[in-house]
Amino acid sequence: MTEGQYANHPDFKGTGDGQSLWQTCVDQLAQELPEQQFNTWIKPLSAQVTDDLAQITIFVANRFKLDWIRAQYSKRITSLLEMFSGQTIHLELALAPREIFVRSQLTHRSMEPIPMDGVAELGEDRNPSSLKNRLNTALTFDTLIEGTANRMARAAAMHVAGMPGHLYNPLFIYGGVGLGKTHLMHAVGNRLLADQPNAKVLYIHAEQFVSDVVKAYQRKTFDEFKERYHSLDLLLIDDVQFFANKERTQEEFFNAFEALLAKKSHIVMTSDTYPKGLTDIHERLVSRFDSGLTVAIEPPELEMRVAILINKARVEGIVMPEEVAFFVAKNVRSNVRELEGALRKILAYSRFNQKDISILLAREALRDLLSIQNRQISVENIQKTVADYYKIKIADMYSKKRPASIARPRQIAMYLAKELTQKSLPEIGELFGGRDHTTVLHAVRKIGGERQQMTELNQQLHVLEQTLKG
Repeated sequence: MTEGQYANHPDFKGTGDGQSLWQTCVDQLAQELPEQQFNTWIKPLSAQVTDDLAQITIFVANRFKLDWIRAQYSKRITSLLEMFSGQTIHLELALAPREIFVRSQLTHRSMEPIPMDGVAELGEDRNPSSLKNRLNTALTFDTLIEGTANRMARAAAMHVAGMPGHLYNPLFIYGGVGLGKTHLMHAVGNRLLADQPNAKVLYIHAEQFVSDVVKAYQRKTFDEFKERYHSLDLLLIDDVQFFANKERTQEEFFNAFEALLAKKSHIVMTSDTYPKGLTDIHERLVSRFDSGLTVAIEPPELEMRVAILINKARVEGIVMPEEVAFFVAKNVRSNVRELEGALRKILAYSRFNQKDISILLAREALRDLLSIQNRQISVENIQKTVADYYKIKIADMYSKKRPASIARPRQIAMYLAKELTQKSLPEIGELFGGRDHTTVLHAVRKIGGERQQMTELNQQLHVLEQTLKG
């Protein structure tokens, strides 16, 4: 869209237009960044936009944050603003005048749970209660799309919410980024509070627990720290892999873990890998992680991805045609967060261009993403990556040899080819030495089924997928 077209767009007239543009950029960053990073660096920002949308000034609270945002985020922010506006934008960062900073902080705090800033705040009584337990009330079992990828984890989480302190304690949920682990934890907390409003529940990211330990150590306030954590009925802690190499943190979490189990409180944890796959975490803690129930959340299958897209579009008040949802779902395979990001791009592109949502529009809105995928992931690249991983020759991918040491990696490569590329079964078979499509289908079903049952295979596939996606 040209500058002139954009300036005359009905959604953008005057100052409100610039704020709408900035909010669209913020919404996109919320999908791209881990929640902790987004809440710390992006959400507190405020922006001032010129009437012609050619310059945006972002106000930052202090010099340290200003330098950090310039180094880490300014290029991406500029890129998003220009993509959504269709014109060149000059981005400036400035220290916020006090009145702007205070106003932005009040707005920020009214919308989001306030991060617990060390033990100095542990005794403070904040209202509403969501500010104390840090739960997102929008993340419930009802708003979670169920599919094969998360069915077992969801069932276990619902059991915990209904009977905390009994079976599956602790519940350890693992999987890649953006697959819904955090959503499940919030759902457990929200369900428990719906049934038991007086229950003491806390959701926290592992990085915040580390921060609380450090501050308790500095201020010699471990009694308050222990009173807070050891008195909970339900502790929900995200990304425990962040405890790696932090000895004092691991010790304090072990103590909290033991105290909570002793009083039949429940613990739910998430990680990017299964317990025994965690590195630089003490064995006694890993054994505790593995002592309850460990369940995986997989990348969502096609039908689940379609349902997620249609449902999230409906929440935004938009009807997404099923054929468009299938197009997007076939091209965005890795996780729910990327699906949401793709959906936001399509909705923004549709709104800014005043065009109905169609496959053609979706293809244009996602052209950068599709270009990257088409360039990076090919069947040939998959074959090479899998052959290297399992230490066999690339030629073995095409050969008629059948020993397990060769046939197994070949089946895994076929499975990944079906999951990560747009090739049909016959096309994949042809690239694997002219095999019939039924051979490929057998491999896809076999590996897909075993992935649900075999932790080691699932971990190997996870590593291969991350390698191929760069």
